[in-house]
Amino acid sequence: MARNAESFSFIYQETLDSFEDVSFFDPECETPCLDNIDLLYLPGGYPEKHLPALVSASHTRAAVKEFAENGGHIIAECGGMMYLCKAIVNDEGTYPMCGVLPYVISDRREDRRLTLGYRRFALDGREYRGHEFHYTQFLGTPPKSIVQVYNASGTPVSTPILRYKQVLASYTHLYHL
Repeated sequence: MARNAESFSFIYQETLDSFEDVSFFDPECETPCLDNIDLLYLPGGYPEKHLPALVSASHTRAAVKEFAENGGHIIAECGGMMYLCKAIVNDEGTYPMCGVLPYVISDRREDRRLTLGYRRFALDGREYRGHEFHYTQFLGTPPKSIVQVYNASGTPVSTPILRYKQVLASYTHLYHL
């Protein structure tokens, strides 16, 4: 599980408790050993505030991409999803991320917009609940969701749930897995 003070620090204790065995790594400076793991969990956080360090850790980004391309199971929430994307742009430039997902995330001042609320969706016969809180946005046309996501009152929202191979990613922070 990726975890660093801010890059990937938004984790519910319930989620941690749902795993049998948890190992942590710091994606800013450690290349994880992803052999023989069942799931790579990339929680939310603030990767946009640590872009130079994440870019410098190119071996980590390559290991995560290789794991995904070889069919490794990944769940990525908010900041974790951003990390899996092609790049994050801000007012200073463009920063390459893992490149698992073909999207670019904008943290440019002109694109920032608060997105906040409870979310729920059904996938593979199971209901998931969580919340969304972010200012970053997909650059350009947002990707299509594999399922419809709803807010707390049951109104459809545009939050996409993304699937690529064995990767499930979204801006939604799930309450437990």
